[in-house]
Amino acid sequence: MNYHIKASSISNKDAVIHIKESNIDFGTTLKTAEILPNPAELFLGSFAACMLKNVERFSAMMKFSYSKATLEVNATRLEHPPRMDHIIYHLTIYSNDKKLNTELLKKNIEKFGTIYNTVKLSCTISGTINTIENV
Repeated sequence: MNYHIKASSISNKDAVIHIKESNIDFGTTLKTAEILPNPAELFLGSFAACMLKNVERFSAMMKFSYSKATLEVNATRLEHPPRMDHIIYHLTIYSNDKKLNTELLKKNIEKFGTIYNTVKLSCTISGTINTIENV
């Protein structure tokens, strides 16, 4: 598989990533630092997107149903050289399905997630998967 994106910026303004029919604005200036995502947050967003895509993918393969999934991702950034050092995630799946095996799901996400495995080569990752019953 090959992927292709485009990005553009204007001097003293912010930037945008063009992916298929989507445009994702991101901050490159101090004036939008508190409003728009920065590159590190987009990186973590890509990590989160990979995990959530795999929840959907493996729900079909593992034959479990869920109403929604939420994910919180935190990272530690080192300064010299600047890089992500450790990523911690907390995935919550809302489901009443007894077929949902969170240990197997975690193994599958860790084994087959493209972004997950790419990130794992450069920093440590730890996390949990919890379930909450739908009411």
